[in-house]
Amino acid sequence: MLTITISEKGGAPKKRQFSKSKIEIGRIEGNDIILPQGNVSKKHARIVEHEGKVVVMDLKSTNGTLVNGKKILSPQVVKPSDRIQIGEFVLQVTLENGQKAAAAEKVPRQPTVKGVEQRLDSQDEELLEEEEEAENKEAGPVEEEGEASATSVDVESAPPPTPTPPQVKAVEASQAKKRQLDPKVARYTELLRDLHSRLIEYLDLRRLDLEKLADDELWDQTERAIRNILAQMESDGEIDDWVDREVLVKDVINEALGLGPLEDFLSDPTINEIMVNNANQIYIERNGVLHLTDKTFSSDHAVLGVIERIVAPIGRRIDESSPMVDARLKDGSRVNAIIPPLALKGPCLTIRKFKKEALSIDQLIRFGTLTAGMAEFMEMCVKARRNIVVSGGTGSGKTTTLNCLSAYIPDSERIVTIEDAAELQILQEHWVQLESRPPNIEGKGQITIRDLVRNSLRMRPDRIIVGECRGGEALDMLQAMNTGHDGSLTTVHANSPRDALARLETMVLMAGMDLPVKAIREQVASAINIIIQQTRFSDGSRKITHISEITGMEADVITMQDIFYFKQEGFDKNNRVRGRFVATGFIPKFYDELQRRGIPVNMDIFREQ
Repeated sequence: MLTITISEKGGAPKKRQFSKSKIEIGRIEGNDIILPQGNVSKKHARIVEHEGKVVVMDLKSTNGTLVNGKKILSPQVVKPSDRIQIGEFVLQVTLENGQKAAAAEKVPRQPTVKGVEQRLDSQDEELLEEEEEAENKEAGPVEEEGEASATSVDVESAPPPTPTPPQVKAVEASQAKKRQLDPKVARYTELLRDLHSRLIEYLDLRRLDLEKLADDELWDQTERAIRNILAQMESDGEIDDWVDREVLVKDVINEALGLGPLEDFLSDPTINEIMVNNANQIYIERNGVLHLTDKTFSSDHAVLGVIERIVAPIGRRIDESSPMVDARLKDGSRVNAIIPPLALKGPCLTIRKFKKEALSIDQLIRFGTLTAGMAEFMEMCVKARRNIVVSGGTGSGKTTTLNCLSAYIPDSERIVTIEDAAELQILQEHWVQLESRPPNIEGKGQITIRDLVRNSLRMRPDRIIVGECRGGEALDMLQAMNTGHDGSLTTVHANSPRDALARLETMVLMAGMDLPVKAIREQVASAINIIIQQTRFSDGSRKITHISEITGMEADVITMQDIFYFKQEGFDKNNRVRGRFVATGFIPKFYDELQRRGIPVNMDIFREQ
């Protein structure tokens, strides 16, 4: 029998007893417990007695269900002393059959929460979907009393996965079949999932005050718990002889407190990018080539837990109302995450690793990205305060080139950098680093790149560097370049120098200014001096394929002239790109001006090769 004590702020507690094992809680008639408040959903929460334990689950309510001040997003085992908050009501549950929720000291044999989750009625999803629109109108969000800790062990406290379409299920079934070709991988994933589930319930039953533990103590407590569970599993014959116990312990603790299987990839200097397509599929990029790894997460909830631990420390959030986020790791690695309902196969995570030491221009020359003559010309462009746009596709090396260009800026100049996610590595000491901010949970407080560009003009910058122009900030950037802030740098996504100009025109129109196209092109032609085009080829190599100068306007068309370009000549026997860098022989206009001012310049780099 379940005894539920209900307290409302300013009111006396009331006790109610129920002989059934499932209690529905909500605002309307038909619920076992009716809480008549506007911030309580029609079908808000459910309390279930299962195998001698009491579990509370939220039914996708508008304002959420809290246990001891923390919002729950998956079924959670509760004790009689736990306080369940629904709106302004507080509930406490006691199981009156002599088996209280905290009585079991033995390590659980099966993950209770998972079992309860599987018992959710299929009708609930349809009912909740029908009510969702009405709930959003009737009740506004309330302020949560606590936020999930970035070091919390309960990585399963994340939204349950949305129903999967049949076509996605077919794809996942095909992928699962491929993975079954290696039964050891499948078995290890099963062990990892089982051990992780037991760890969550093991620590939950003992109610460790994790918030007050230091990081080292938290890791020690968790490792001891894992080893205790593992010892029992070994005594029951559940661990195969070929399984490396120490690796298993490390993988579980990394998933519970760290970044799971990503920890090893992040520490591998040969890996450039990590792509988590879903819990069972992790790709890496090594030396420009993609590889499917044999590492997996125990569940989609574990992936969500890792995402939460990444975004929470930098004040960003990801949930159903905001299912996409850009963030960065402590070392500066760039992170993008997207979760259901937008990601149909499960939470998706992409990490562009941050190099502790930025590549130098000499290293790029050795790698074949450009020639020494091209590097010398780029250095002269920066020192002569030319406005430069670095153009290229995703992963083509634009940020690396931007870092190399910034290294040529004199130490005496004040640099202001503006980025969505800070990743530029500026060597100069006089450097102000600005980062945009997304809106908060109420949709307020957003600071855009455009806001920062406008603000930077009041900061007396000698150089403004925008990590990437992708919207209306292009207009402000062009105006800054045209009003005395020469030598500014930025990047855009485009496939050629001509495409880069078209992209800039489009982004200026995104600023909401009703300008004629000719006026925009005149603004671009007068502001931009040099376009550096980067390309990533099929073999993974990255090269500067064009360095072009904007020469002016002819009628309504912006004119430009290539100074250097890469001439591809096919592939070698290893399928690597063959080609050579060519100097066209065109002398940029500003070189004539430098010569007139008596500044020594090397004209040999422009001789046609």
